[in-house]
Amino acid sequence: MDQTPETETPNPDAPAPKKTDDNSSGLIQKIQSLGQTNVPTMEGSSIHCLTIVGQIEGHMQLPPNNKATKYEHLIPQLVAIEQNHKIEGLLVILNTVGGDVEAGLAISEMIASLSKPSVSLVLGGGHSIGVPIAVSAKYSFIVPTATMTIHPVRLTGLVIGVPQTFEYLDKMQERVISFVTSHSEISEERFKELMFSKGNLTRDIGTNVIGTDAVKDGLINEVGGLGQAIKKLNELIDEHKNIESNGIKQ
Repeated sequence: MDQTPETETPNPDAPAPKKTDDNSSGLIQKIQSLGQTNVPTMEGSSIHCLTIVGQIEGHMQLPPNNKATKYEHLIPQLVAIEQNHKIEGLLVILNTVGGDVEAGLAISEMIASLSKPSVSLVLGGGHSIGVPIAVSAKYSFIVPTATMTIHPVRLTGLVIGVPQTFEYLDKMQERVISFVTSHSEISEERFKELMFSKGNLTRDIGTNVIGTDAVKDGLINEVGGLGQAIKKLNELIDEHKNIESNGIKQ
């Protein structure tokens, strides 16, 4: 005798299966591919966090095993931050070994030219071309254990050994020096002294500047961590709002 399989009667009290949230999956994909969160919405924070970690990748693609921050990922975010009226301030977190000089300067110029308040925080390291990025914000912090390596500009790979090559490097180096000294309190003489110091770095020229020394030299504004950085950014946001409101009243 054939037996008809019993069919389960759905339980009306059972919880409904969870639906996949397209926004959540999109956010996870964004974090996996770019290492960044979405631009904040109305319900989110008014502060956007921009992380710059590993090596700054420019025109040349780095090997896949390198931890890298791609400048083509950062530039659209900076444009969106400037345009989005819901974002009131930018927090830049740095832990970088440096990288492509022109890409680093491009990122630095974009951060410096933002009309909105910005604060940078150096964690671990803000080395090489990470120095201009750190000082590009309106106010900068560094934790006591972080270091910043200041050294002359170098090129890796095949370089044509002609006088024009040296002139190109020298002019690029002057661009870095000019940007750093114009966006921080360090003097050009002191910055060059740190850059060309001999005996500080092993078999190289340059200087490792640690937390408090970076503040003493005027390179970074203040020693502090995440709490101090966010507090300062909120203060700058309030000041910016007051200036705008007074300007409208006038």
